[in-house]
Amino acid sequence: MTEPETMQQILQPTSDPAWVLSVDGYDPLRESSIESRFAISNGFLGIRGARAASRGARWVVPARTYVAGLFDVSGTEHQTPGLVPAADWLRVRFLVAGEPLLLHPGDVSSHRMTLDLRRGALLSQGSRLKAPALGLHARTLRLVSLSDRAVGLQLIQLEVESGTLDVTIEASFEGVELGLINDRLDQDLGVWHTTQTGKHLAMASEPSLQIDGRVHPPTALGQLTWSWSWTCRPGQIVRFQRFVAVVRSDIPNTDPGPKARDKLRSALHLGWSGVFAAHESAWAKRWHDSGVEVDGDAEAQRALRFAIYHLNSAADPGDESVSIGACALTGDDYHGHVFWDTEIFLLPFYILTWPAAARALLMYRFHTLPEARAKAARMGWRGAFYAWESAATGAEMTPEEALGPDRQVIHILCGTQEQHISADIAYAVWQYWHATGDDGFLLGAGAEILLETARFWASRATPEADGRCHIRGVIGPDEYHEHIDDNAYTNVMARWNIRRALDIAAALRERWPACWTTLAGRLRLDEAELKQWRSVADTLIDGLQPTTGLFEQFGGYFGLEDIDLAKYAGRTVPMDVVLGRERTQQSQVVKQADVVALLGLLPEEFKGDAPAVNFRYYEPRCSHGSSLSPAMHGLVAARLGDTEMALRFFHRTADIDLADTRVATDGGIHIAALGGIWMLTVLGIAGLSLRDDGIDIDPHLPADWHSLAFRVQWRGRCLKISIDQDRQIAEPTLEAGEPMMFSVRSSRHELRQGAGLQVSTAHP
Repeated sequence: MTEPETMQQILQPTSDPAWVLSVDGYDPLRESSIESRFAISNGFLGIRGARAASRGARWVVPARTYVAGLFDVSGTEHQTPGLVPAADWLRVRFLVAGEPLLLHPGDVSSHRMTLDLRRGALLSQGSRLKAPALGLHARTLRLVSLSDRAVGLQLIQLEVESGTLDVTIEASFEGVELGLINDRLDQDLGVWHTTQTGKHLAMASEPSLQIDGRVHPPTALGQLTWSWSWTCRPGQIVRFQRFVAVVRSDIPNTDPGPKARDKLRSALHLGWSGVFAAHESAWAKRWHDSGVEVDGDAEAQRALRFAIYHLNSAADPGDESVSIGACALTGDDYHGHVFWDTEIFLLPFYILTWPAAARALLMYRFHTLPEARAKAARMGWRGAFYAWESAATGAEMTPEEALGPDRQVIHILCGTQEQHISADIAYAVWQYWHATGDDGFLLGAGAEILLETARFWASRATPEADGRCHIRGVIGPDEYHEHIDDNAYTNVMARWNIRRALDIAAALRERWPACWTTLAGRLRLDEAELKQWRSVADTLIDGLQPTTGLFEQFGGYFGLEDIDLAKYAGRTVPMDVVLGRERTQQSQVVKQADVVALLGLLPEEFKGDAPAVNFRYYEPRCSHGSSLSPAMHGLVAARLGDTEMALRFFHRTADIDLADTRVATDGGIHIAALGGIWMLTVLGIAGLSLRDDGIDIDPHLPADWHSLAFRVQWRGRCLKISIDQDRQIAEPTLEAGEPMMFSVRSSRHELRQGAGLQVSTAHP
């Protein structure tokens, strides 16, 4: 196949509608949400899905580019550091007979933009650019390479349909003077630095133009600016290509320019077809390892592919200095900060499908451990108290004040009171080690995180006259209720954190005594302190009511006003706006999964019929004021066998980013909700859980799901699990690794490579 034929092929999205997301025409009300939804990313570079449309000298919708870890403070020194956009490297401007080609997306009724989920590319087709006596048919493609994350590629193909006129194409960068301080601009390279955070950024680029297969040299060059002029004629095929190479440096006084040029040279050596082929191969690997196949529910399949596309787009296993913000690299809502979302809603996907990415995300928490220690010390406690909102260094980034819906100033207490973040990180550390058996991570980073977070909880809990330890003055996941005492989620997670740290201390002493001696010595951790930890764990109040099996969400919760949320069905604003903050805080209305989240993460803490009892109590009282909430409720509902409710929560979660009627994604997609879709499916509907010697499933497939299939990794093994509801069997296949145990509701079977296994999934 010739190069023109290859370009023609890749400019055409896959013909399988299950693998594409498309939008036709132009809707100004939804354009910002579309940009988020159609964003492309590789965990280092992210580009919003803006249309490549110019209006004379002004770029109508610039394609905002984000670089992971590029945080800075804009404006006054008291502002919160946030993710700052890099220069837009995709700008292309057309001039016809010396006049700018005026184009507004609304004038292009035939325009279609397509996100190719399988290949991780954004394409547009059918755009007809019309000027007096000239007609051009345009197709475009852009991607950021999943094979070499520094590299981006832009392709534009123009077919001249009519007219013989002088045409000029200008390629440039926009925003070179915005957000970052310009160190230098060369013809092919720009270098910038942040004003306060000590980051440096280099962007090297080289575009080229071919007319009917022949390279057309630029007629003018400038600083990151190129221009080509020629006389177009009907039938001409004009192909424009541009590479960009982006390098971030966190080392002061270090010039990343030479490395950016090296990356650019490597991309040019491969050529656009080579770069695309490597990118496509990397995406094929990710889909092989992480794809989920649903037969019988096309909408669920579409939602899962959309979610998994963005999850695979968000991580960079090669960079331990960054994590994934609340909107990943698809927008700047929440300033690009990292929350508990990453550990609780994203890590399960990465742990079980991409362990290298999970490890890098947890290493970010290890590298930010000094700031967590400093925060605990400032507040009078020991150990590590992690930031509720974290950026580059791990320092607390939560703003102290904000404007509420009524334009009144609200004091934000999450940075000091939402303390469960430390246990959430410890939970993810343990889950990663349990699933991967990565002892190197445990010894080099994980054990220290577990021990220092346990130390925090042991100093945070206070023994009182009733003989119990209490944790007072916190905010649980609910967030509608502040200054509360003994939040069940916080206390039970803290107790779990302490006990796992004690387990790790015992394991280190037994299996790696030299490592234990070194680590305990450096942390000044002795047996007397470990004994105190055990006492705290054994006496920490957890809110469990023995007679009912209910966990009281926090001390005094059951005495608050009980409001029937069914009376407010159809509302379009959060319940704290409907009721007002004061009444909400005096009610049992819950913002998001709290006790239900505890049930989802630590089901072993709920005995007998306590899971159903607690879910039945708290589910009707939850207003789902957070995008995190529906998926966690769906996961628990699926485990309890209520597949209809689980499916409702599945589609409710998917609608957050996919529903055409919503414009909730202006500032970026909700990456944690997308992680929740995968969790709901694999951990809930398939009922997957980890054992010490293998994997167990307890499937509860919705009625229309004829089958469900997915792959996971466990301790160096790769296995595919297929669940056939029609035949009521599970077929696990061990594709790589040593023999392991596979269980269906604790019915254990040995699984070996090359040996077929069918296990009944029929419920007794």
